[in-house]
Amino acid sequence: MYGVILGKNPELSRAEFYSFGRRFGLKVKLLEEHSNWLLIEARPSIERHFRWLGGSLKLVRIVGEGEEAIKDLEYAKLFTVSLYGRDDWRLWRKLGSAVKREFKQEGPAKFFKPAKVYSMPAELILKGFPEVKDVVFLFRDDGSFLVGETVKVTDPFELKKLDVERPVQRPILSIPPRLARIMVNLTEVRRGLFLDPFCGIGTVLQEFVLQGLPAYGSDRDPERVREARKNIEWLRREFRLKNSARIEVCDARKLKRCFRERFDAIVTEPYLGKPLKRNPGRGEAIKLANELDRLYFSVFESFSEVLKRNGRVVFVFPAYRLRDGSIYRKERRWLGKLGFEVLGRYPDYEERHRLVRDIHVIRKRG
Repeated sequence: MYGVILGKNPELSRAEFYSFGRRFGLKVKLLEEHSNWLLIEARPSIERHFRWLGGSLKLVRIVGEGEEAIKDLEYAKLFTVSLYGRDDWRLWRKLGSAVKREFKQEGPAKFFKPAKVYSMPAELILKGFPEVKDVVFLFRDDGSFLVGETVKVTDPFELKKLDVERPVQRPILSIPPRLARIMVNLTEVRRGLFLDPFCGIGTVLQEFVLQGLPAYGSDRDPERVREARKNIEWLRREFRLKNSARIEVCDARKLKRCFRERFDAIVTEPYLGKPLKRNPGRGEAIKLANELDRLYFSVFESFSEVLKRNGRVVFVFPAYRLRDGSIYRKERRWLGKLGFEVLGRYPDYEERHRLVRDIHVIRKRG
């Protein structure tokens, strides 16, 4: 039995995790679902695959329920305590002291207490493993809790490296590597050909190549293609990879002219419009979305020519935070007319953002 600690966008993190389980054939069984954590049954192989998640933070092996379960934890000389579902300094110290008393029966034990931190960040866990154990308490709404220990974390250092150490960076215009990883998992496709037809500097392509997937990319701008190739070559050197990506100068509305292959999955963030100087009104947002849909309609016509039956598309459509604080997310019924079915929609944004990523998981009907 495991606990999964979700990231800052729990809705998207949950969707990714369920897709990830199906993608890797892990036979995950959901036992409980809470605001920022899941309780699951899964094969031990989940520990090996966990690194390929982008939206989850920790994998916790559960040892039991309630304070009595502390005695079932494996001894560690150095440990810290993470609480999920509670932000309570006194409770945090109380549980940490209980763990320390239990561990001291086997040997010296030190409770590592970072200031004002109720849940140990992945960065500190990775720096401390395996010497420092992260003891985790997962609280339900009724006050009961589960006890476990962190066994795997997603690697923020790797994700940061993929972003800020590559030779070409466009921080405002390119998606974060963590989101690229989430989007690849949302396809639920483990084997086959993968395409990013708006590849830009190659963030999504990097994830394809890193996971050993047959990677194809294109962009209508020759300069972006040169930059993507430069980043892929850097990735291959830094991570000592043998596989690469085929990247072409190509208009996404005319993919059949550039690729003879038929793809199992398309993962991409297209052109989302000019940067917004202010939050739009509803009428303005509708106009912006309709103007971009002229491009997207042609793009999906092109997708239908190069995508296999039942192939998946993970596509970022623009949504807008309006002046009144609400979010406008357009319904695109024309997708059905082109033979596509929307399987899921997940917004991804921060409060300061005017433009919202509306991530769609789409299937081409067989």
